Amino acid sequence: MALVYDLKAGTDLRERARAVERETQRLLIAARVGTEVIGLSTVLQEDASVEFLTFDSEEAREVYRHTASHVMAQAVKRLFPQARLGIGPAIMDGFYYDFDLPHHLTEEDLPRIEEEMKKIVAEDIPIERVEVPRAEAVDVFSQAGERFKVELLEELTDETVSIYRQAEFSDLCRGPHLPTTGRLKSFKLTSVAGAYWRGDERRPMLQRIYGTAFEDEAQLEDYLGRLEEAKKRDHRRLGIDLDLYSIREEAGAGLVYWHANGSLIRKLIERFWEDEHVKRGYRLLYTPHIARAGLWKASGHFDYYRENMYVLKVDDEDYVLKPMNCVGHILVYKSRKRSYRDLPIRYAEMGTVYRRERSGTLHGLMRVRGFTQDDAHIFCTREQIVDEVIGVIDLYEYLLSALGFKDYQVDLSVRDPARPQDYAGSPRDWEEAERALAGALERKGIDYRVAKGEAVFYGPNLPGRLGVEYVGEDGRPHNVVMIHRTVLGGIERFFGVLIEHYGGAFPLWLSPVQVSVLPVKEEVEQYAGDVCNALAAGGVRAETTSSQQKLGYRIRQKTMEKIPYILVVGERERASRTVAVRKRGGTDKGAVPLEEFVGMVKSEIEARSLD
Repeated sequence: MALVYDLKAGTDLRERARAVERETQRLLIAARVGTEVIGLSTVLQEDASVEFLTFDSEEAREVYRHTASHVMAQAVKRLFPQARLGIGPAIMDGFYYDFDLPHHLTEEDLPRIEEEMKKIVAEDIPIERVEVPRAEAVDVFSQAGERFKVELLEELTDETVSIYRQAEFSDLCRGPHLPTTGRLKSFKLTSVAGAYWRGDERRPMLQRIYGTAFEDEAQLEDYLGRLEEAKKRDHRRLGIDLDLYSIREEAGAGLVYWHANGSLIRKLIERFWEDEHVKRGYRLLYTPHIARAGLWKASGHFDYYRENMYVLKVDDEDYVLKPMNCVGHILVYKSRKRSYRDLPIRYAEMGTVYRRERSGTLHGLMRVRGFTQDDAHIFCTREQIVDEVIGVIDLYEYLLSALGFKDYQVDLSVRDPARPQDYAGSPRDWEEAERALAGALERKGIDYRVAKGEAVFYGPNLPGRLGVEYVGEDGRPHNVVMIHRTVLGGIERFFGVLIEHYGGAFPLWLSPVQVSVLPVKEEVEQYAGDVCNALAAGGVRAETTSSQQKLGYRIRQKTMEKIPYILVVGERERASRTVAVRKRGGTDKGAVPLEEFVGMVKSEIEARSLD
């Protein structure tokens, strides 16, 4: 229930908030007037309708956690006075702060910093907002040796800036914050990491402390439990444990080396992807990894995307490592004259692209510099747009569902009209494209959220920039419509999501080893080999182990490797030509005739079962 009150000028929000808290038994964190979120220390300058915000509000959680980052920074400065401040924002589910200090922070430092934070909370220090001339703020932070704050100030154009103070601690900040440190209830510092200043590898490496904060201990404990589960599913750890991939520092950051297990899973996904595209009338392409820079200038990439591109010299001429596949598909389309009778033409490619990501943003498989995109481009007429977009949605729903993803949110990425300089092409084309996308979603009955400002710069206008046409019924040339689409996105990122979604326990059809056969003793090793051969003949990926190690150890090992089926065979199984079946997850199916088991596993693989 919204807590909205019509209040008079001169009202002290802190006093009114205390009264509302007594009535509602809820902790109030901030307030909203119109679209602006303000702190509870505010005294209204004019009559206003004020909504008090609780922790249920996303804006309130941001205020709460931003305050937690300031309390943490104050604690660090108390413990390490030589520390210099970077930035400390709230982030999803938590906060962080970056520090420059000679002491090398480790996980062992976190409890000590937490204890100091608790002291600051117990002191219930008022958090004061002060507005000062920018030049004065530069002097204040210069004298304090806070060079990173000075750098930020020198880039601002505002005549005045705001500083938040709590006792001896001051920070450059827009706010708002909680009115006192004592209103911060439950928090936990979670990790330490390195982070380049402003994400730029050419700038100093700072030390970043991450944390989280909630309005009560129950919420905090629930979150920490989920965080622990997420750590178990972290694709970076499982990638090593399951021998799926590696990123080798000696080769370069953000470049993925696929190991045999990961390569096999990737190939299975790609084959599935290709088969489904061919069924739906797509034509598969391969395009080069580099092209002349002039092509990317004509497309607009040099104007809007230059900082993310790798440019190299070839025969004294600039070439570009392709950051996207769309330009290559356009060249294939333009290789011959096209008629309206040819449309739609659907091109698809598993195309590897390269983007110059800052090293500070790289993160396992989720953000890399070289990745393969399941790209496709549909060339069609304006009249065909909605039907083609619906076809894309149908394919998207089918592929994701088959891979185990059934719950997701749909965003419609559109321009930010306030920033027309960020987008190429005519407003008319943008409006038509956005209407068509919305129309397709509505015809499908899909709820969606409009994401203003999330559209890519070229949007619907790339064909016009590169002269992509077709001959219409009237015998005259017309600009073709080009639908850019990807379903899985970057295969690297999707693979990272897949690992975490399944916690490394991939469905049977995707598992590198589907069945592991464990002989109880040496005398039945030959039978274990026969079982493997029977499975292989049925198209099942199977392995066997030596009996030299204890059976219990081998079962634990194969369980840790997340093998879907473990078969134990001894004298009794050899005599009856059966296998003792253990299914991943702890289900013991007992003795099953070998031929029956092979048929069962084959059926499960062919059905792409997700169990």
